[in-house]
Amino acid sequence: MKLGRENHKRTSPALSSSAADIRRRWMLVTGIICVAAALRAPFTSVGPLLEMIRDDLGLSNTLAGAITTLPLLAFALLSPFAPRLARKLGLPNILVLAMLTLSMGILVRSASGTLTFFAGTAMIGLSIAVCNVLLPGLIKGKFPHRIGLMTGIYTVSMNICAAAASGLSVPLATRAGLGWRGTLALWFMIAALATIFWIPQLKSLGAGQADTASSSAARVWRSPLAWQVTLFMGLQSLLYYVLIAWFSVILGERGMSAGHAGWILSLMQLAQLPFTFFVPLWVGRMKNQRLPVVITSVLFIAGILGVWLGSTALMALWAICIGIAGGFAFGLAMMFFSLRTRTTQEASELSGMAQSAGYLLAAAGPALFGLLHDAAGSWNVPLALLVLASVLLFAAGMGAGRDRYVGDRL
Repeated sequence: MKLGRENHKRTSPALSSSAADIRRRWMLVTGIICVAAALRAPFTSVGPLLEMIRDDLGLSNTLAGAITTLPLLAFALLSPFAPRLARKLGLPNILVLAMLTLSMGILVRSASGTLTFFAGTAMIGLSIAVCNVLLPGLIKGKFPHRIGLMTGIYTVSMNICAAAASGLSVPLATRAGLGWRGTLALWFMIAALATIFWIPQLKSLGAGQADTASSSAARVWRSPLAWQVTLFMGLQSLLYYVLIAWFSVILGERGMSAGHAGWILSLMQLAQLPFTFFVPLWVGRMKNQRLPVVITSVLFIAGILGVWLGSTALMALWAICIGIAGGFAFGLAMMFFSLRTRTTQEASELSGMAQSAGYLLAAAGPALFGLLHDAAGSWNVPLALLVLASVLLFAAGMGAGRDRYVGDRL
């Protein structure tokens, strides 16, 4: 009996430690899901309300396009510095700060006037930029044998809230009587909830990333492969944010009601969901990722041509094609950060580079799309530009999809 008690005493701490590790791991997974859920709804809720916002604030189509462009510029400016901030302040600290800034930005955006609207939009963009860059590196470091699974969970959480925000925006603004300000402010609750769930990670994750190799950033920025990943990231972002900003407006000019157009936009995003989960799992097991790149480009081209030249009665089909393509493209872009790098620090640096230069490219999309429409008086030229972007996406993806690492000799 004495021996049994001694054995129990010796094994209990180990069992307790194992249970604590499992609990901390699940808390981290929950925190990642909550943060991911808050990263797209503040954007996707704007598209269906864009005409309402434009008319209320007296904006031109070009300036209305800047509503989506401004956060992308914030992404481009802050993304390269996010890994450095994480090393200096600690990864959990900078993520909590980012979520607090996101919560405040949502409220400021809905306060009053054009100035506060754009100031809040900039705050939202800066805070989301930090999370966008750091979460892929965190997943690679904390879940090295579950990168595909965790990337799938991360991306599908993001897109579920994105789709819900698009579909609910018009009913909440009109039928529920919240108006566009109240509807946009509503997403504060998700950001605040994400902040609350992430606070326990302040102790669990400690000081943040340990791998601080000073040569990582220079090696990444000199790599042709890294630039191909960056171009792929930028083009898929351009396609996504242009369509989020203007798809409902295009449908409205084709005779659809605002509510119907909002749900078509929501359908486009719902079509992404299974693929944002499935694609990371699938491509993580492949020797190279060129086949999914082909599928992505073909679906984008088919969907955009359908919106441009096809029947309005089939608009749901074209939206589904674009949605599936977007799910493939986003899943591939997120996986490239891990698959094309060897270390956590390299993954963060590649993520920062791709989301900086990539979003700078994407930032030109929504405003240029609106400007081309104003100049040409139709959607023909802007939609032709999206077809060209899909072709370029194919070219960049075929390079990024090779079985290579950043820093390898070609």
